[in-house]
Amino acid sequence: MTPPPLGLYVHIPFCRQRCDFCAFYLEIHREGRAEVFVRSLTQEIRLSAQQHIAAGRPIQSVYVGGGTPTVLASTQLIAILSEIRTHLILVSDCEITLEAHPSTISEQNLVQLLRAGVTRMSFGAESMEDGDLTRIGRPGSVHETVLAVAQARAAGFTNINLDVMYGLPGQSLESWQRTLAHCLTLAPTHLSCYALTVEENTRLASNIQRQRSPAPDEGLQIEMDRVAQQTLGDAGYERYEVSNYAKPGYACRHNLLYWTNGEYLGLGPSAQSYLDGARFGNVADLAAYDTSLAKSRLPIEDRTRLSEEEQLRDAVIFGLRLIQGVRTSRLHQHAANYGHAAVIAQLLAQQMLEDDGERSRLSARGRLLADTIAGQLY
Repeated sequence: MTPPPLGLYVHIPFCRQRCDFCAFYLEIHREGRAEVFVRSLTQEIRLSAQQHIAAGRPIQSVYVGGGTPTVLASTQLIAILSEIRTHLILVSDCEITLEAHPSTISEQNLVQLLRAGVTRMSFGAESMEDGDLTRIGRPGSVHETVLAVAQARAAGFTNINLDVMYGLPGQSLESWQRTLAHCLTLAPTHLSCYALTVEENTRLASNIQRQRSPAPDEGLQIEMDRVAQQTLGDAGYERYEVSNYAKPGYACRHNLLYWTNGEYLGLGPSAQSYLDGARFGNVADLAAYDTSLAKSRLPIEDRTRLSEEEQLRDAVIFGLRLIQGVRTSRLHQHAANYGHAAVIAQLLAQQMLEDDGERSRLSARGRLLADTIAGQLY
């Protein structure tokens, strides 16, 4: 039996500055550090091709995220993609996504990246209201997002995603509706709508603790979620995951791989992998990452082999993020394995979960608390 294709995630750990809500591993971009990182990443690609994908399994999607990948020069990004093509096997219609902050990209860059094989651009808009961006410490402007989308289209991109957030400090239902309406005028093929969550040790968490910013309002976020589903549904977008909407045929193949418990290899500091029933992660430290690869050692920090029960657990937890949910029989088998029957009963009683007898899925309120529910079912 031929193993299914893999996904490949590449973490670029640089940003120009850290936004107030961000808890991802990143470093402030410096040219010298970036050059060393690209050399290290090139070495990791080569070693990984030898040690992880010895069977020559094809790669169906590549996702270059961060951080802000486009703080690297387009020549550096193109060199990384070239190295991937040299050492790994990409399927002929491989989806290659590149995340970008709108202010860090030009039409010339976009033309070069399209020629290098990037098929999908994902712009971090976060909001289409400048005041929202200011209140979350997000650099850039709405005008830059509008310009970036226009430039991507002019360069020849036909698959464009916008990331936006709701429940931001000071954001009202009306301003969220304006953000959605403005996004629709740009006609992206995909929209990711994320409820703001407050991560520990972020500036936002500190601001809320000191009462400089209001905490997210759960009731308002539920209403914002409902408005997004109605507005985007009316505009022809299909909601296929808790946070994601797509025009027909434009669901993100790479992210679907995660939610259907597919296998993937992660490269770059802090990147996570799931291969052959084992989860493992790279060290979340750029200096340690560079040092390890300079010695021709993969920078893996931890590795866990999953039992069949643990693989089912993960398949259920990730699958619940999909709007179609999971087969009820698989949910109950997981509950039996881990003694979670009472948890399932409580989630149903609280109307966090819905069950039609065939499939179980998160309710509107459950979708907002997807991460909390995942923790309860772990």
